[in-house]
Amino acid sequence: IEKYKLNRIVIIDFDVHHGNGTQDIFYENEKVLYISTHQYPFYPGSGSNNEKGKHNNVLNIPLPAGTNSEEYLNAYEHVLKKLKEFKPEFVLFSAGFDAHEDDPLAQFKLKSKDFYDITKRTLEVVNKSSNNKVVSILEGGYDLNALKESTEMHLNALIEN
Repeated sequence: IEKYKLNRIVIIDFDVHHGNGTQDIFYENEKVLYISTHQYPFYPGSGSNNEKGKHNNVLNIPLPAGTNSEEYLNAYEHVLKKLKEFKPEFVLFSAGFDAHEDDPLAQFKLKSKDFYDITKRTLEVVNKSSNNKVVSILEGGYDLNALKESTEMHLNALIEN
Protein backbone atom coordinates (compact mmCIF):
# COMPACT_ATOMS: atom_id res chain seq x y z
CA ILE A 1 0.00 0.00 0.00
CA GLU A 2 2.74 2.41 0.94
CA LYS A 3 5.33 1.37 -1.66
CA TYR A 4 2.92 1.69 -4.60
CA LYS A 5 0.90 4.51 -3.04
CA LEU A 6 -2.41 2.67 -3.33
CA ASN A 7 -5.61 3.86 -1.71
CA ARG A 8 -8.12 1.15 -2.66
CA ILE A 9 -7.19 -2.54 -2.63
CA VAL A 10 -9.72 -5.34 -2.74
CA ILE A 11 -9.20 -8.90 -1.57
CA ILE A 12 -11.80 -11.26 -3.00
CA ASP A 13 -11.90 -14.58 -1.20
CA PHE A 14 -14.02 -17.25 -2.87
CA ASP A 15 -12.63 -20.15 -0.87
CA VAL A 16 -15.39 -22.19 0.81
CA HIS A 17 -14.07 -21.13 4.23
CA HIS A 18 -14.26 -17.65 5.67
CA GLY A 19 -10.86 -15.96 5.70
CA ASN A 20 -10.96 -14.89 9.33
CA GLY A 21 -7.23 -14.13 9.44
CA THR A 22 -7.35 -11.87 6.40
CA GLN A 23 -10.44 -10.15 7.72
CA ASP A 24 -8.80 -9.58 11.11
CA ILE A 25 -5.67 -8.09 9.54
CA PHE A 26 -7.59 -5.54 7.46
CA TYR A 27 -10.68 -4.99 9.64
CA GLU A 28 -9.65 -1.44 10.53
CA ASN A 29 -7.88 -0.52 7.27
CA GLU A 30 -10.06 1.78 5.19
CA LYS A 31 -7.80 1.27 2.15
CA VAL A 32 -8.57 -2.46 1.96
CA LEU A 33 -11.93 -3.94 1.11
CA TYR A 34 -12.17 -7.59 2.11
CA ILE A 35 -14.90 -9.66 0.44
CA SER A 36 -15.63 -13.27 1.32
CA THR A 37 -18.18 -15.70 -0.06
CA HIS A 38 -18.22 -18.85 2.06
CA GLN A 39 -20.23 -21.70 3.46
CA TYR A 40 -21.83 -20.69 6.75
CA PRO A 41 -21.92 -21.95 9.37
CA PHE A 42 -18.71 -23.80 8.72
CA TYR A 43 -15.12 -23.73 9.91
CA PRO A 44 -13.83 -21.38 11.29
CA GLY A 45 -17.27 -20.15 12.38
CA SER A 46 -16.74 -16.49 11.52
CA GLY A 47 -17.98 -14.49 8.56
CA SER A 48 -21.53 -13.51 9.40
CA ASN A 49 -22.96 -10.70 7.33
CA ASN A 50 -22.95 -8.35 10.34
CA GLU A 51 -19.10 -8.32 10.37
CA LYS A 52 -18.59 -5.17 8.30
CA GLY A 53 -15.21 -3.73 9.28
CA LYS A 54 -14.48 -0.46 11.03
CA HIS A 55 -14.96 1.51 7.78
CA ASN A 56 -17.63 -0.69 6.18
CA ASN A 57 -14.68 -2.31 4.41
CA VAL A 58 -15.72 -5.94 4.93
CA LEU A 59 -18.40 -7.70 2.91
CA ASN A 60 -19.23 -11.21 4.04
CA ILE A 61 -21.64 -13.28 2.01
CA PRO A 62 -22.38 -16.37 4.09
CA LEU A 63 -24.14 -19.08 2.09
CA PRO A 64 -25.68 -22.36 3.23
CA ALA A 65 -24.38 -25.85 2.55
CA GLY A 66 -25.75 -27.10 -0.76
CA THR A 67 -25.46 -23.72 -2.50
CA ASN A 68 -25.48 -24.41 -6.25
CA SER A 69 -24.10 -22.46 -9.20
CA GLU A 70 -27.18 -20.34 -9.82
CA GLU A 71 -27.60 -19.46 -6.14
CA TYR A 72 -23.92 -18.61 -5.79
CA LEU A 73 -23.76 -16.44 -8.91
CA ASN A 74 -26.92 -14.61 -7.85
CA ALA A 75 -25.37 -13.89 -4.45
CA TYR A 76 -22.15 -12.79 -6.20
CA GLU A 77 -24.06 -9.83 -7.63
CA HIS A 78 -23.62 -8.23 -4.17
CA VAL A 79 -19.85 -8.53 -4.65
CA LEU A 80 -20.01 -6.89 -8.06
CA LYS A 81 -22.14 -4.04 -6.72
CA LYS A 82 -19.67 -3.39 -3.89
CA LEU A 83 -16.75 -3.46 -6.37
CA LYS A 84 -18.46 -0.88 -8.59
CA GLU A 85 -18.81 1.43 -5.59
CA PHE A 86 -15.28 0.86 -4.26
CA LYS A 87 -13.38 1.11 -7.59
CA PRO A 88 -10.26 -0.80 -6.48
CA GLU A 89 -6.83 0.15 -7.80
CA PHE A 90 -5.48 -3.35 -7.14
CA VAL A 91 -7.23 -6.73 -6.97
CA LEU A 92 -6.10 -9.78 -5.04
CA PHE A 93 -7.96 -13.07 -5.41
CA SER A 94 -7.79 -15.55 -2.56
CA ALA A 95 -8.62 -18.32 -4.99
CA GLY A 96 -9.74 -21.47 -3.28
CA PHE A 97 -11.50 -24.10 -5.33
CA ASP A 98 -12.90 -26.19 -2.49
CA ALA A 99 -16.39 -24.86 -3.26
CA HIS A 100 -16.47 -27.28 -6.21
CA GLU A 101 -19.21 -29.92 -6.12
CA ASP A 102 -16.62 -32.74 -6.24
CA ASP A 103 -14.54 -31.41 -3.37
CA PRO A 104 -14.82 -33.66 -0.30
CA LEU A 105 -14.23 -30.91 2.25
CA ALA A 106 -17.43 -28.87 2.11
CA GLN A 107 -20.92 -28.89 0.66
CA PHE A 108 -21.05 -26.21 -2.05
CA LYS A 109 -22.10 -27.41 -5.49
CA LEU A 110 -20.10 -25.17 -7.86
CA LYS A 111 -18.87 -26.45 -11.20
CA SER A 112 -15.47 -25.76 -12.74
CA LYS A 113 -16.91 -23.26 -15.22
CA ASP A 114 -18.36 -21.22 -12.38
CA PHE A 115 -14.85 -20.14 -11.43
CA TYR A 116 -14.41 -18.78 -14.95
CA ASP A 117 -17.66 -16.85 -14.59
CA ILE A 118 -16.76 -15.52 -11.13
CA THR A 119 -13.37 -14.31 -12.36
CA LYS A 120 -14.63 -12.91 -15.66
CA ARG A 121 -17.50 -11.01 -14.06
CA THR A 122 -15.18 -9.59 -11.43
CA LEU A 123 -12.60 -8.43 -13.95
CA GLU A 124 -15.25 -6.79 -16.14
CA VAL A 125 -16.18 -4.61 -13.17
CA VAL A 126 -12.68 -3.78 -11.87
CA ASN A 127 -10.54 -3.54 -15.01
CA LYS A 128 -10.98 0.18 -15.51
CA SER A 129 -10.24 1.23 -11.94
CA SER A 130 -7.44 -1.32 -11.40
CA ASN A 131 -5.79 -0.92 -14.79
CA ASN A 132 -5.54 -4.75 -14.88
CA LYS A 133 -3.47 -4.94 -11.69
CA VAL A 134 -4.50 -8.39 -10.45
CA VAL A 135 -2.81 -11.09 -8.36
CA SER A 136 -4.34 -14.48 -7.68
CA ILE A 137 -3.17 -16.77 -4.90
CA LEU A 138 -4.14 -20.44 -4.81
CA GLU A 139 -5.71 -21.31 -1.48
CA GLY A 140 -7.40 -24.66 -1.57
CA GLY A 141 -9.01 -27.53 -3.38
CA TYR A 142 -8.91 -31.15 -2.28
CA ASP A 143 -10.24 -33.06 -5.28
CA LEU A 144 -7.30 -32.99 -7.69
CA ASN A 145 -9.35 -33.18 -10.88
CA ALA A 146 -11.76 -30.47 -9.71
CA LEU A 147 -8.81 -28.36 -8.59
CA LYS A 148 -7.11 -28.74 -11.99
CA GLU A 149 -10.25 -27.90 -13.97
CA SER A 150 -11.30 -25.01 -11.75
CA THR A 151 -7.83 -23.48 -11.69
CA GLU A 152 -7.68 -23.73 -15.47
CA MET A 153 -11.05 -21.95 -15.77
CA HIS A 154 -9.90 -19.20 -13.40
CA LEU A 155 -6.62 -18.79 -15.30
CA ASN A 156 -8.42 -18.68 -18.65
CA ALA A 157 -10.50 -15.74 -17.44
CA LEU A 158 -7.37 -14.00 -16.13
CA ILE A 159 -5.52 -14.54 -19.41
CA GLU A 160 -8.43 -13.17 -21.45
CA ASN A 161 -8.40 -10.08 -19.30
